[in-house]
Order: sequence, then C-alpha cells, then structure tokens
Amino acid sequence: MDVGPEQGGPEFPPVGHEQWLEIAEKALGGVPVEQALTSLTDDGIEIHALMPREAAEPIARGHAGPNWTIVQRVDDPDVARARRQVSEDVAGGATGLSLVFAGAANAFGHGLPATQAALDAVLADVPAERVHLRIDAHPHSRSTAEFLAALIAQKRGDITRLSLSFGIDPATILAGCGGLRMSIAALEASMPQSLGHFFAAGAPGILLEADGRAFHNAGATEAQELGAMVASAALYLRMFSAARQPLVYAVPHIGFSLSVDQDQFLSIAKLRAVRLLWAKLQESCGVEPCAATIHAETSYRMMTRRDPETNILRNTIAAFAAATGGADTVCVLPHTIAHGLPDGFARRVARNLQLVMARESHVGFVTDPAAGSGMVGELTGRLCAAAWEEFRRIEAEGGILRSLSGGHVQARIAEATQKRAEAFRAGERHVIGTTLFALLEERPVTVLKAESPSAVLDVAETCAPLIAKRIDELLDAAS
Repeated sequence: MDVGPEQGGPEFPPVGHEQWLEIAEKALGGVPVEQALTSLTDDGIEIHALMPREAAEPIARGHAGPNWTIVQRVDDPDVARARRQVSEDVAGGATGLSLVFAGAANAFGHGLPATQAALDAVLADVPAERVHLRIDAHPHSRSTAEFLAALIAQKRGDITRLSLSFGIDPATILAGCGGLRMSIAALEASMPQSLGHFFAAGAPGILLEADGRAFHNAGATEAQELGAMVASAALYLRMFSAARQPLVYAVPHIGFSLSVDQDQFLSIAKLRAVRLLWAKLQESCGVEPCAATIHAETSYRMMTRRDPETNILRNTIAAFAAATGGADTVCVLPHTIAHGLPDGFARRVARNLQLVMARESHVGFVTDPAAGSGMVGELTGRLCAAAWEEFRRIEAEGGILRSLSGGHVQARIAEATQKRAEAFRAGERHVIGTTLFALLEERPVTVLKAESPSAVLDVAETCAPLIAKRIDELLDAAS
C-alpha cells in the first residue's frame, strides 16, 4: 500500500533536470555530465544520459499477432545433411527457413548448391503451407525463385496461400558478389517484365528485397545501411514506374532485410527507422503507405572467433532488439559461425534463443514498446535524417547500382570501417572476450566438415565487392 502526503506519509520534494545534473556531476567528481555520459554513434549522433519522454504513437508492425517468424538458416553444402537439419529445425519449433545458396553475399563461405535437385531434396519433408520460406539474395536468385515455384506446383500447393520471400536484390548481388549477370541498363529495363508472371500467379510475400546486411557486414554505419536500403527500394519503384506498372500493386511485394547487433537501442531505432523511411518514400511517390515487411538477422561482423560463447550473449541482445523493434521474421546466426559450418548444437542454441523469447518471455506481446522513450525516439528521428541524406547522396550518384559501380558507396563504408577499427585498437571501444577479458586459453570449438563450394559468377558489370569482415579479423590484420 502506497503511503503519500494525504495519508500522513513523508512528502518528497520534486526533483527537476537541473537538480539531477547537479547531483550527477557531483558523483562524477565535477566532470560535466554532457562530457562524461554522452556517447556518439558511428554516424555522429549524440546519445545523452537522460532524455525526456516523448508523446508518440506506436509504429505498427507488418505482421499480425504477438510473435514473429522464427527463421533457421539452411546453408549446408551437403544436401542430405541439410535435409536432416531442416527436419530437426521445423520439429524443434522453427516457423521459417532461410535458404542460403552458394555464392550469396550472406553465405560466408558455404551454401546450398543452386540447383532444382538440391532445393527439392532439402524441402522434401517441409510442410510449405505452415513454414515461411525465404531465399537469400545471390547471383542466381531469379532461377532459384523459379525452382521454388516449380517445387510448389509439383506438390500441388496453392502458391497464394504460402508465405514466401524470393530475395531478388540486384544491389546486394552487385555489392556483395562484385557483379551482375547483365548490364545495369538491361536489368532496369527487363526486371518488371521478368517478374510479371509472379504477379499474375498471385504469389504472396516478397519478390524484391532491399537488403542492408551486405553493407552492414562490410562495416557500414547504421545510416549508410539504411540509406542503401532506401535507395534499393527507390530503384524498384522507379523501374516499375518506367514500365508503366501501377506502384500500388508493387509496393506490397517489396521487403527489407537488415542486421541487428549488440547495441540494443540503436538496433531497435534502426528497425523503427526502416518503417518510417519506407512510409516517407511511398508518400513521395504518391502511394498510400503500407507497412514494411522486415527480416532481421543477427550481425555477422559482431561475431568473434575468440571465446565464441560470448556470441550467444550478443545474439540474445540483438534478437531481443529485433523482436521489440518489430521485425516480422528473425534469423539468429549460430554462435560458432566464425569458425566454420555450425553443428547441431550451435543451431539448436540459435533456435531456442528465439523460442524462449517468444513463447516463455512473450517479448512480442507489446507493439513498439520503445514508443514514448525519449532516447529511442530521438535516435529513430536522427537515424531517419542521416539515412535520408545518404539516400539523397546515392541518388545524386545515379542510384544504388551506379553508385556501387563507381565505388562511391564502398569508399564511404571503407572510411567508416577504418575509423571503427582504429577506435578498437586505441582501446576507445571494446569487444568482450577479444579486446577485453580475453581468455588465456581458448576452448575447442566443434563445427561440421564441409567443402567450400565454388560459385562462379559470369558478370557483365563488375565493381569492388563489399567483403564481410568481423571486427576480430580487422584487429588481427593490424597486429
């Protein structure tokens, strides 16, 4: 029972912001709070120690219901083993599968063979009507989308009742793989027509994806990642507009993928920013905004070879940020992925991490829990502004594909990567288990034996590819 002044209890004097500052500075030994407790993001956005609450409406999620789709990564080159993994994952609670083929920007040295036979075998035991299926963007995304459609037809499934994401993203292919299978001009002219039969078939879900993960894993700042995603989405809208196809029919089939890392609040703000930026882009095109469909994956660049169990903690924070930030589908990279192809135990930990959050902690039961937080609100707004500036910069360079071909996006990301690496080397930033509290003796790590597939890309246009680099790799390279 609360006892206040009206019940005869003690009356506490109100404490304002100025009084808090005075007490805080005294605790800091006279150092100004703004100097001691203000941090900067990689984009130079200030995060203050105490920020006022804001009156804000929650940002609506793209999915209905409290829980997101729990996605498991399928990237084993051994097709028979991958089939067993898929069966275990679905039986163990996974509600989605991410098919990662060899040569994908997000394959990290492994991946399924990009053949109809491999896809048929891996999904032979999967109840497609109950499991979300997504294809990670890779050089043969167009053909594997056809493979998936053929498999569904073979099983006599109703494609209109399935949850699919075909992962077609030319910007990620150009950025992460270094080339396209045709010229930029030819791609822009042909893509709307080449996807026409998917629209005619009533294929649900995502056909085109604006994927920021390749940019993030190469070292991009949050605003650079978001700016590249918005530029990719603008590319798709521009292509459909040029083909005189109504944008109102195209926008529901455009989705977004991004990375979430151990910076919880910044990752939440990044997810919220995607929804606001997509709404602004649709409004700019005169289209009634529809909610963004977002796939979130835990960051590859935050994963370390040293003391890999600490990656479980990083994954937990990142997955929590994805769920509370409103991601529609979430994939957790196994904590041993920096050592090679993860085994069954690492895959189970990645899956169960999400199951505990969704089914025991009920993390997704509140829509946009960060609404009203002054810090997250300020971060979201500042991220949107910085990302929009990066988007405008890319547009001035001819759009995302031509900016990549000219090396402009790569140059800015390389500068951000170098600056971040220098901060780690100088001890201004730390990685638990790597630069701070490092183990004197590493424990053995078990991974699966697998031959690295050789994916050959016949390109007509090439650029300097964005190579995924973990922070411990950057530190090792400098030592």
